[in-house]
Amino acid sequence: MAPRADRPKRRSFTAEFKAAILAEYDAADREERGAILRREGLYTSHIAEWRKAAAEGAQAGLGSRPRDRREREVQALRVRAEKAEAELARTKAALDLMGKAHALLETLSESAEQPPRSPR
Repeated sequence: MAPRADRPKRRSFTAEFKAAILAEYDAADREERGAILRREGLYTSHIAEWRKAAAEGAQAGLGSRPRDRREREVQALRVRAEKAEAELARTKAALDLMGKAHALLETLSESAEQPPRSPR
């Protein structure tokens, strides 16, 4: 049996849309709120979920998941770049430390090569 071709697709909402609806809904009178929900085809559960995400300070929670392959690739590249930058910083710190250790050992080696001074 094949899947139904006429099956409804799940809607997704942008962060801007969610924020705008939340602002409009919160500013509206009690009687107007139902009209807003009917106009947009939304339920109070949408408002509750979006409000919860906004209250948690998760602006990303208001946004939709990156659906575009390009967006996912850009995000993956950003993560790689951040890891590479962190590794570069650690490598630079290690090289700086090695340079200082080399200079110290060189100084100690030079002082060991000089003949001791005789006391007068």
